Amino acid sequence: MVEPDEPVVVLGSTQPESVVRPGVRWARRRSGGGAVLVEPGGLVWIDVYVPAGDPLWDDDVGRAFLWLGRAWADTIGQGAAVHEGPLVTTPWSPLVCFAGLGPGEVTVGGRKVVGLCQRRTRAGALFQCAALLEWRPDRLLPRLTVGAVGAEELAGVAGGVDVDPEVFLEHLANW
Repeated sequence: MVEPDEPVVVLGSTQPESVVRPGVRWARRRSGGGAVLVEPGGLVWIDVYVPAGDPLWDDDVGRAFLWLGRAWADTIGQGAAVHEGPLVTTPWSPLVCFAGLGPGEVTVGGRKVVGLCQRRTRAGALFQCAALLEWRPDRLLPRLTVGAVGAEELAGVAGGVDVDPEVFLEHLANW
């Protein structure tokens, strides 16, 4: 397991680096979505690979997330629900991952707690999962070119959960 020792903004594959303020550490993931702040104690990031032809493989990109969301929801408990509808966007979702809601993503009390994205090839799909331990838009937004404007607006869209990555991985092994 790898734990960050300092904050870094992780951009989605289509986001320009110009959304990050100069001097802010950043990285890019090869899958889509908005920016995520990775910092000590902030979230659990787990990559899950499913080869094409595996029983968990689904040709439908949206449906492919559902089993993984259910595994997260079962692990989290606390009334966690899996979003099984279409992509829900907000004015913030192109910029901030947790401001939108996609198929398979998990909510507790209507607040997004697990974000999912995937990168697909003919060989398989890499799912990238981010489970929030705490949601602090006031820590992410100042690192972006928008500044702190909007932190209050985003405060209620997501939330943190108490999840142990080892328990999730053990649970995942049973799928």
